[in-house]
Amino acid sequence: MPYADPWKLINQAQAGGYAVGAFNMHSEETTEALLWAAIEANAPVFLQVGRAIVPHMGLRRAFEMTKRIAEASEAEYVIHLDHGPWDEVLEAIKLGFSSIMCDYAHLDLDANIANTRRTVEICHDFGIPVEAELGRIPDAGEEVDWDEYLTDVGEAERFAKETGVDLLAVSAGIVHGTVDGKSPPLDIPRISAIRDATGIPLVLHGASGVSAEDVRAAREAGIRKFNADTDLRHAFRSGIEAVWSHGDSQFEDAVAEGRRRMTVAAVDKLRQYGACGTLGAASDAA
Repeated sequence: MPYADPWKLINQAQAGGYAVGAFNMHSEETTEALLWAAIEANAPVFLQVGRAIVPHMGLRRAFEMTKRIAEASEAEYVIHLDHGPWDEVLEAIKLGFSSIMCDYAHLDLDANIANTRRTVEICHDFGIPVEAELGRIPDAGEEVDWDEYLTDVGEAERFAKETGVDLLAVSAGIVHGTVDGKSPPLDIPRISAIRDATGIPLVLHGASGVSAEDVRAAREAGIRKFNADTDLRHAFRSGIEAVWSHGDSQFEDAVAEGRRRMTVAAVDKLRQYGACGTLGAASDAA
């Protein structure tokens, strides 16, 4: 199938009070797992070309692989650039990405605003929605002073007004990766305050390892897109290890089991996000 309309999917999630799932691919099998999960859940999926696969195969090859597999599927999907610097944003536009996240969060506020605004202006000329990030999201295990990482509500309000960005990824106690033994300390009131101040859909990166209760609370507070990778990669890896733990087996058998387990894990994520069954519901309401 061709691309789904990302604007429509996010607007429907906003109106319905649920969130779309955005997951990273790392190979043909993981791409297939995400598409199979979307079909089983009757939910859209954002297929994210991210920071692991780009160094591995390059932006063009990653996009072409994803597009080839997705077009042969019956799933509703968006191909999304995740954490793209300026040069990748320009290349992604030329390649035909349907959604783009620019990442200038490492810059100071004024520079982040200026670069994001320039990206929004160019992407909107091509009908592409833009996600940006404000605040900092640490890696799992990193020593963190959260006052230096959390998204400031006032800065978020200014950022949304001055950039015209379509989605805003916020730092609210989340980490990239998973934390052993405990869930990240999500700041739900902060998410709600940013939602009220900006009036735009919010995104939560690093949603692996977050409890179902916190996911539900974040969704109710205004999160409309969850990014998750680590939990799904671990599911894929567990399938490979399960097959090979019984002795020598074909590589294809091992990755097939990894793909099956990743599909199950992705469906569970989509269920937590409230996205299961939303394609049929949206069609019925139309």
